[in-house]
Amino acid sequence: MLFAPYERFHYVRSPLVEVICQFRFPTILSIGANEPAAFQEAIRKDFPKYMTRQEQLPPKVVKKGNATALEPQKPITNYHFVSEDNKWKLNLTQNFIALSTLSYQSWEDFATRLDQPLAHFIQIYQPNYFERIGLRYVNAVSRKALGLEDQLWDDLIQSQYIGILGEPDVEESEIAKCSLEVDTPLVGGCRMKLHTGPGAIKLNRPGQPPQQEIRFILDGDFSAGGQLAADSVPEKLEQLHRYATCFFRGAITSTLHEAMGPTPVAE
Repeated sequence: MLFAPYERFHYVRSPLVEVICQFRFPTILSIGANEPAAFQEAIRKDFPKYMTRQEQLPPKVVKKGNATALEPQKPITNYHFVSEDNKWKLNLTQNFIALSTLSYQSWEDFATRLDQPLAHFIQIYQPNYFERIGLRYVNAVSRKALGLEDQLWDDLIQSQYIGILGEPDVEESEIAKCSLEVDTPLVGGCRMKLHTGPGAIKLNRPGQPPQQEIRFILDGDFSAGGQLAADSVPEKLEQLHRYATCFFRGAITSTLHEAMGPTPVAE
C-alpha cells in the first residue's frame, strides 16, 4: 500500500535538506503597499534579520475577443525574516506566507516554530481564508555520508521510485537521467506531487563550503486546497504530515532505514 501506517522515527543521520510550509490566501494589497512593520515587531525576537526582494511574476493569460494574449504582471515584494543562525526563514508576500528551515529536528518542533508567526499573521492581516496549505519535504540521500558507497540505489530505495534502475540488466553508472514525477489527488481533499530520482543538489549551508554530489532525491509536496478557515489549519497540517511520513517510510528499504540511525518517536 502506498500509504500504509508506519511507526515514526527520528534519524540521527537524516537526509532532509529543507522543509517548507506555505499558506496561500486571496491577495491582500496592503502587504505589498506598506512594509509589514507590525508583523516584524511581533516576530522580531525569533527572526531578527530582515530583507526584501522584488519578484517578477510570469505573464498572465488573458482573453481578448476570440484570441488569447500574455499580459505582463507587476512585480511583487517578497519580505524575508531570517533567524540569527540563518537556518529558519519566514517569507511574506501579498499572496502567501511560508516557513522554511535547513535544520529540521522534528514535526513537533517545526509546528511550534510555525504557530506564533502564523497566529500573528492572522491577527494582523485577517485573511478571509486560505486557498492552499502546502507541506514539502526535500530529502537528498547521500551514500557517502551514510557509509553506503558500495550499495546501489536499488538496495536503498523501493523499486516503485527508481524506475529502470531496479532492473538487473541496467548499469546504474550508465544512466544519465532517471526520475519519477507524480501529481495525484489523495483522500481527504489533499494532493501529492512527487519528484524522485538521482540528481545533483547544491547544499549551501551557513559555515560550510558548498557541496555537490549525486544523491537520491525524495521530494514530496503535500497540499490541501479550497476555502480553508484558520481554525482548520492544525488538523490539515497533521493530515499532510501523516502523508509525508508514510511516503518517506514507504520509499526506503530496511538497509537505508537502519543506516540513518533510527530512534522511535513517542506519540
